[in-house]
Amino acid sequence: MRYLFSSLAVLYLCTGIAGQDFAADFTVSQESGDTARQLQILGKWEIDNPRDPALFVAYFNYYVNTARKEVLSMSAENPGGESIMLQDSMGKTAGFIESRIIYDEKLLEQGLNKIEEGIKRYPDRLDMRFGKIFALGEAGYWGKFKDEIVRAIRQSNKIDNIWRWDTNEPLESGAEIFLSSLQDYQGALFNTGDPALLPHIRTIAQKVLAYHPDHIESLSNLSVTYLLAGEYDKGIVPLLKAEKLDPQDAIVLGNIAYGYIQMGEKSKAIEYYKKVIDHGDDESIAFAREQIAALE
Repeated sequence: MRYLFSSLAVLYLCTGIAGQDFAADFTVSQESGDTARQLQILGKWEIDNPRDPALFVAYFNYYVNTARKEVLSMSAENPGGESIMLQDSMGKTAGFIESRIIYDEKLLEQGLNKIEEGIKRYPDRLDMRFGKIFALGEAGYWGKFKDEIVRAIRQSNKIDNIWRWDTNEPLESGAEIFLSSLQDYQGALFNTGDPALLPHIRTIAQKVLAYHPDHIESLSNLSVTYLLAGEYDKGIVPLLKAEKLDPQDAIVLGNIAYGYIQMGEKSKAIEYYKKVIDHGDDESIAFAREQIAALE
């Protein structure tokens, strides 16, 4: 079973023979891109079974996929990621072309409203929440993205991490799946490279730690928000706690070493890079040795 949204397509819950037919027909029409047929199916489906959880997901997919457009944009500066460099007749860089996703705001809002109806009726359906979070992130609505994640964290605690997916059956290892997915979403915030979003990451990490105080990944995330902001003394504290939980976590050890370098404590930094050499992979070991050589 897939748990994360690699696209906005989802698996549909089948409820009864009519529900099975509607779900299958909708999937076919979605694959063919026949939006008129999709609307027709949705209308009949809503009359036949208005409370079908899969109906809310289907409506969400219809609106969000219709709102989603891929466009090309040109910029003078390298946008990073995948882009095409343009050169003038002299071979000098003239600009860059990149592909990006934009959304029709009204259609997206309709999709978000529909999936919200589903979430309110079926608050333990994790696929609905992940779909909404994914769309908010791709559209760049980072404040709402953060708020929806925090809301899901609260709900996870409320239901004791017993989530359901499209089959409406309880997920095995629901807590692990949920927390692992949150790492990907926080990664999306990190990858924007926007320091203004660091407080969002911090908020999410703190909320996870309120219910899972020994969650090493969230301790690391919290720490990084301080380290990147230049608050090194604050950044070291959660890392040292993470080290006590797992003394062999090379990422944690490396981040502690980095923090001590920034604080001017070279001997402690060397001490932790030596620990990285003891417990890290080949790449981290090579990096740690380079850092020790430079510090010495």
